[in-house]
Amino acid sequence: MISVRNLLLILGMTLVTFIPRAVPAVLIDKLRFSLKVEKFLKLIPYTAMAALIFPGILATDAENIWIGIAGGAVACAFAWMKCPVMVCVLAAIGADFLLYVII
Repeated sequence: MISVRNLLLILGMTLVTFIPRAVPAVLIDKLRFSLKVEKFLKLIPYTAMAALIFPGILATDAENIWIGIAGGAVACAFAWMKCPVMVCVLAAIGADFLLYVII
């Protein structure tokens, strides 16, 4: 059975997570940023994606760490050529697959 204390705790945690998500969504149309700040904000998703993917590159295969690094290099090369994200991902998967078959 849920006590009042636990219910208040759950309500408090709900507010703490909801407010930081809702306030920017409501106020973003009213805010005007400089070009440098807008460019910075547009780069945040790519930085977050790189931070999430990089540990996975190194943890692909403990015995053959170079397979993950090669896949990451292929993805970077395709991204450098401004290919769509899906092409980069599929190229990296293909490179890793070929290296797994060869090694």
